[in-house]
Amino acid sequence: MISLRRPPEWWHRADVTIRDLPIGLLCIAASFLPGFYGTQIGNLPHRPLDALAFVAIALECFPLAVRRRWPAVCLALVSVGFAIDQIRGYHSFAGTALPIALLSVGAHLERHRRTAAIAFSVAYVPLAITLIRLDSGEPPIGFVTFYLAMVLAWGFGAWLRSTRGADAERRSRIAEDTRTAERTRIASELHDVVTHHVTAMVVQAEAARYLTASPDRLDQTLTAVSDTGRRAITDLRHLLDLLNPDHGTEGRTPSVGRLLTLVEQTRRAGQPVEFTEEGTPAESTGSADLVAYRVVQEALTNALKYAHGSRTSVQVRHAEREITVEVSTDGSGSRAASPGGSGRGLAGLRERVDVLGGDFSAGTQKAGGFVVRARIPAGSPS
Repeated sequence: MISLRRPPEWWHRADVTIRDLPIGLLCIAASFLPGFYGTQIGNLPHRPLDALAFVAIALECFPLAVRRRWPAVCLALVSVGFAIDQIRGYHSFAGTALPIALLSVGAHLERHRRTAAIAFSVAYVPLAITLIRLDSGEPPIGFVTFYLAMVLAWGFGAWLRSTRGADAERRSRIAEDTRTAERTRIASELHDVVTHHVTAMVVQAEAARYLTASPDRLDQTLTAVSDTGRRAITDLRHLLDLLNPDHGTEGRTPSVGRLLTLVEQTRRAGQPVEFTEEGTPAESTGSADLVAYRVVQEALTNALKYAHGSRTSVQVRHAEREITVEVSTDGSGSRAASPGGSGRGLAGLRERVDVLGGDFSAGTQKAGGFVVRARIPAGSPS
């Protein structure tokens, strides 16, 4: 069985002129083989190849090497060679270079496309008149048909050009969408990682102002601020590692098992939190593990911001195919002196949960306070 090998890598890196040269060389070789004839307009008798024939063949074939680099120059030289070939009656195989040159102009000429089309059309008229005067025997409809065939070659090249442009635009749009999605993902990760720690630090620092008379409690609060800052730095480093393309996949997301640390940090910031975890986490949860962690993190951050001191309940339930999270506050606390919210957090959580096919809700309770609920299917790909 014959298999076609892909061209070597050096061939793809070679200049376009080098890659197009073999087309011209093949046309030259075929022009000197017996029985190979090219385009013929009219019935002028065949003339044996002479010195002028070599010039005509060279003008038709060698310019194909620059058909993509300088398509207009290629067409001009090939047209001159083709005119000599037809008027002299050589009718060599090199005449097939004309439609190739026309296709190349339609596909690769960047500027003055209309001027090139008009110039070619005008130049064709003297050739047709000369062949008629030489009694080529070609009826007028034959010259029109040949011209339309050449226009078709040009049009096919123009179609290739538009297809290539549309494909490039599509790739550019996909690349831009990918960059936008990546920026959104990074912004979401930064929001999740930074907001919780910074909010806790602001709340703890604000509380420290009122503890100057209690050195022990002041020392505990400042220690908590320091510990929170260290955790923020650690999480930021972890996030930067994730953004590194060479970073591995192990340990790349915080697990639900770290929720106790998160709850403990929130308690030290002055928020009474009751934490309940039921069930056993599945061996493979995919992205659900991370999303559940982020839901609890964002909900506790909002509790610190908008209901500081309120009794807060965190409930996490593990089932075979899903993780359920519910975080609620009773609304009895006060708004903390913390940075204002942008609304990005809850919206980002809703998008994360929706991507995994889960359910997300956040709103006030009838009895007061706020509740965040999420049902996250487990086992989704990371």
